[in-house]
Amino acid sequence: QICLSLVKLLFYLAHSPLGSIVLLDFQPRQFVMVDGNLKVTDMDDASTEELSCKEDNDCTLDFPTKSFPLKCSAVGKCEGINEKKNLFNAYRYFFTYLLPHSAPPALQPFLSDILNATGELRYGINETLKAFEKVLHLYKSGLYLQERPLLLKDYISVKGFRTVEGEDYKCWPSYSHLACLLSVHSAEEAAVICNSQSQCQSFIVTQRRTWTGRPLALFQSSLTDLIPDANAVVYIKRSASSGERL
Repeated sequence: QICLSLVKLLFYLAHSPLGSIVLLDFQPRQFVMVDGNLKVTDMDDASTEELSCKEDNDCTLDFPTKSFPLKCSAVGKCEGINEKKNLFNAYRYFFTYLLPHSAPPALQPFLSDILNATGELRYGINETLKAFEKVLHLYKSGLYLQERPLLLKDYISVKGFRTVEGEDYKCWPSYSHLACLLSVHSAEEAAVICNSQSQCQSFIVTQRRTWTGRPLALFQSSLTDLIPDANAVVYIKRSASSGERL
């Protein structure tokens, strides 16, 4: 969410009515999340000036660990230098820390491609935004889910009840610091996750939603007491259930 919002902001800066705007003091502290969108807190160090040049050798974009040769345009300006400077700073201050941990395994290769392409400045901001939007579409639609045997049949569904939420085993990247609470596309994906975790004995797909509209599923290691809830369904591993318990 943070990286996509940042890319949308940089896309606007690259195509602003004032021309391509560069953020000269590009640091994480210069940004803040407001209603799920990343905003710049200080525009004092923003500039529309692009480096003047006479030849391509005048257009080297330097960073502490890398340098990139750019072209000198017919009007004597280094082509795209503001856009590329913003994008590489986004890569080194945000993408490298956030993207490797931001998606299900099936989508991680797409994020690795974005990471590598922006780190080498093979992508401009247009291509980067398009790549992010593709990943978001796959994530929200569930199209990233691979064809596999249906595992939900290995669970008993108890409709009209939910489990008591409390401290339980933890997992990564959980939305709760007390338990294993993960975003899923469906109950079927939740069953796949539960089967992959040795501690998991049951799960419930909650009514809570993430910023993408996906529900959160709570995974639990034991069969806790069930509470009546007309809108809920508890899924219990058949191997973990017993007639006496139910």
